[in-house]
Amino acid sequence: SQTVDLRKKIDVSGSAETEITPDEIYIAISLKEYMKDNKKKVSIETLEKQLQSAIIKAGISNEDFMINNISSYTNYWDKKKDPNFLASKQYRLKVKDLTKLNEIVGALDVKGVAYTNIESYSHSQLEQYKKDLKIKALKNAKEKASSLVESIGEKLGGVLSIQDHNSDYTPQPVMYKTMAMRSDAVALESAEMPDIDFKKIKLNYTINATFEIK
Repeated sequence: SQTVDLRKKIDVSGSAETEITPDEIYIAISLKEYMKDNKKKVSIETLEKQLQSAIIKAGISNEDFMINNISSYTNYWDKKKDPNFLASKQYRLKVKDLTKLNEIVGALDVKGVAYTNIESYSHSQLEQYKKDLKIKALKNAKEKASSLVESIGEKLGGVLSIQDHNSDYTPQPVMYKTMAMRSDAVALESAEMPDIDFKKIKLNYTINATFEIK
């Protein structure tokens, strides 16, 4: 025989949300050799040293700066012997805020910068934020259940079940005011670096819970 659950119950959902400013921002920077007016080439080594100096000055550690790719050519070193070959390198940089990007790019030779781009972003305490929000969502569900039950003269009992159907949040690349280098390098050098609009990480969690009514 089956036992019938005759307990009085109430099903509710609770939610909690927050916005956090990313403190782990991964930026792609591409440098490319170019020819000066006197036909003398500015080498990738010179541009790279300039970038490294700007990164050190900005207070970014070595482990947060790495090479992504050396040119797009498979026969890089053969082509390097060609005086007309312009090599390029792509780097990946991790910063805590975008003011560092302005500081670094502002110290570079703009003619040698092909582009900058945000690859991804996150927060160092993201897992703790998610855990805290789920707890707040459950407490919110209990408050809702208690308010409803007490309004009809009953008392709320213990929780019978908790359901968390939220999928893990993964921050996605975000669009922002581009910092791609203009061909008019002289005008760019005299202009101020643009402000960058950056999207905050939005977290929203919902918990479904069933409580007993005493």
